[in-house]
Amino acid sequence: MTDQQISLEVAYATPEKQALLEVVVEQGTTVQQAILASGIIKRFPDINLDVLKVGIWNRACKLSDLPKKGDRIEIYRPLIADPKEARRRRAEKAVDEGRANKVTGGRAKAAVNKE
Repeated sequence: MTDQQISLEVAYATPEKQALLEVVVEQGTTVQQAILASGIIKRFPDINLDVLKVGIWNRACKLSDLPKKGDRIEIYRPLIADPKEARRRRAEKAVDEGRANKVTGGRAKAAVNKE
């Protein structure tokens, strides 16, 4: 590795398997170029960079961003369920089961104990 090169990691996972590949690229290489250089798309042909979001150390970034030495580039799969909708369904279930107060959202028994 020369002074003009940097070492990065590229990460991607499915429910069945995951990959964390190390790649050495020239400084000034974009996130997209680093992903392609890593060879991860050969392992996971379903990766479509036009659709999937990417990030560096769990922070969203653009494919044109420039990573720094030691960065981990992550390729994110789409969410299966909307997190807000899933939370709302869990809260409704807790109310129906008597584990939460409909008005405050808090635990029904905790409100009784304070009186």
